[in-house]
Amino acid sequence: MEVTTLLLVDDEKKVLDVMKPFFEGEGFKVLTAATGPEALTVAEEHKPSLVILDWMLPGMNGLDVCRALRQQSPVGIIMLTARTDETDKVLGLEMGADDYLTKPFGLRELLARVRSVLRRSRPDLEEEAEQMTRGDLVIDEARHRIWKYGQEIVLTPTEFKILMVLASNPGVVYSRLQLLQAAIGEAYMNYERTIDTHVSHLRKKVEDDPANPVYIQTVYGIGYRFGEEL
Repeated sequence: MEVTTLLLVDDEKKVLDVMKPFFEGEGFKVLTAATGPEALTVAEEHKPSLVILDWMLPGMNGLDVCRALRQQSPVGIIMLTARTDETDKVLGLEMGADDYLTKPFGLRELLARVRSVLRRSRPDLEEEAEQMTRGDLVIDEARHRIWKYGQEIVLTPTEFKILMVLASNPGVVYSRLQLLQAAIGEAYMNYERTIDTHVSHLRKKVEDDPANPVYIQTVYGIGYRFGEEL
């Protein structure tokens, strides 16, 4: 069985010394980094499945690292921070994080969040499903892959989950709250508007003309639906 690789990024050695053996005990391969540039180098070289990223890093902060990681790949990202301001939480999610945990937290809670993000980003670990064809899109849920015109499109775990929810039921209108719960989870029920950012990014990847979408359509005042005619 393939071992899942985690990258832990924190400038406090005592934090890494606690988290690393815990996740290794849960069967993960664990890499560590103490700075933003080091994290980007390790991520580029080893291609981890998920990054647990501290916000308050010296020099290059966690938000900048998150943005840079997201430009490199669709790797799962969980941000850790002592910041409790709601604006900060929304900002982290909009920069591409898949989840956000406020310090202090329990390791078991973090483990549950890790497994949740991995389920979204690695559905190949779950029961296989047939490919789904919607217009020019071919979606493989089991392998977390999508193609358009035969060319593969790379989505983040959250973007893929949103697409799967909508494409599985063309024409059905989903509120922002419903999409948020399905794609990210109940922990973010007060951050419905973050869905708009994820949808905007998703449209740029799957639509020929994001300003006039045919796949992911807006239902004003309610939410979104997948084009029924597809």
